[in-house]
Amino acid sequence: MKKAIKFISRAALVGAIYAVLTLALYPISFGAVQFRLSEALTLLPLLIPEAIPGLFVGCLVSNIIGGFGPVDIIFGSIATLLAAIFSRLLRKYPLLVPLPPVVFNALIVGSYLKFLYLKDVPLLASIGWVALGELMACYAL
Repeated sequence: MKKAIKFISRAALVGAIYAVLTLALYPISFGAVQFRLSEALTLLPLLIPEAIPGLFVGCLVSNIIGGFGPVDIIFGSIATLLAAIFSRLLRKYPLLVPLPPVVFNALIVGSYLKFLYLKDVPLLASIGWVALGELMACYAL
């Protein structure tokens, strides 16, 4: 029982920190060109598995409160969940751990941003802008 409480507490803490960082930096966290400082937390699965559900719930809460609606709530949160899972799977290769957040968010978020909000922007440009933000959050930080 004690182990489960510790797991849930850590997951909740990670989720809360993700949501607070995302929402506190709202102007740069949401939009066509976004830089989520909170995405640096997607590296935590390298250290603790509790970060996986925590990041998912933190992203879900952030997108419910400040996102682009149902598409962002569903697919943005799924992108973060997939990124966290694959980051955990790559924990034996620390230099590769930041790669899943960059790839999943660039492809998933970049695609729906283009088709829903950036209709005049080429798909690769939309994907590229999201990838750049993720690279800065995950590799530079």
